[in-house]
Amino acid sequence: MHPLRSQSRRFLLPAAAVILACGACSEDPSGGGVPLGEEQRGIATFYDANGSGNCSYAPTGDLMVAAMNTPQYANSAACGQCVDITGPQGSVRVRIVDRCPECAAGHLDLSREAFARIAEMRLGRVDITWTPVSCDVAGNIEYHFKDGSNPWWTAIQVRNHRLPIQKLEWRRGTGGWQEVRRESYNYFVNDSGMGDGPFDIRVTAPDGQQLEDTLTRVLDDGSVEGSGQFR
Repeated sequence: MHPLRSQSRRFLLPAAAVILACGACSEDPSGGGVPLGEEQRGIATFYDANGSGNCSYAPTGDLMVAAMNTPQYANSAACGQCVDITGPQGSVRVRIVDRCPECAAGHLDLSREAFARIAEMRLGRVDITWTPVSCDVAGNIEYHFKDGSNPWWTAIQVRNHRLPIQKLEWRRGTGGWQEVRRESYNYFVNDSGMGDGPFDIRVTAPDGQQLEDTLTRVLDDGSVEGSGQFR
């Protein structure tokens, strides 16, 4: 075990040092996340990541991933966002898959594999700059229904998106669009369900781009490929 390892799974920086390192960091707990292209300053640490975490993604073989600090996690608005990080010995692009509960604004907790791209592992924590960027993904977005979803309780997660998801709306027939509540575990949940289908889904990116799809029915732990992708 590394000598800097705390009792939790993550490296911690003393509170005063966090304030100094992140004095220029923006905090947005309202749900908007950090805007694309807005450079942040902070620190990087590492943990034993496997691609899963608070964003409710499955473990993955691509371990260029990270956990976002709690203020800038923004109630899961950061989930799936890509971030370019520059450290003392290199740079790396990661995808946000988790939340670091004890991390202050500006702090990113990286997988071991990602941390090794920017610094020597023995350092444990290093100063970084980081910038949210568009993800280089292939294919269209994907809608995943949470296990237990049914016509009377429906939870949808958006996957494989190039830009962060700002909001998700739904409608039936010619009715008006209704915004669906976002949970901190990265699902949009309609407590009264979306019925037997078909129904329309509309997702919006922070820059205003929108994608619309018609889904035929609610699935239980199943996925549906959308018809488009953000630019």
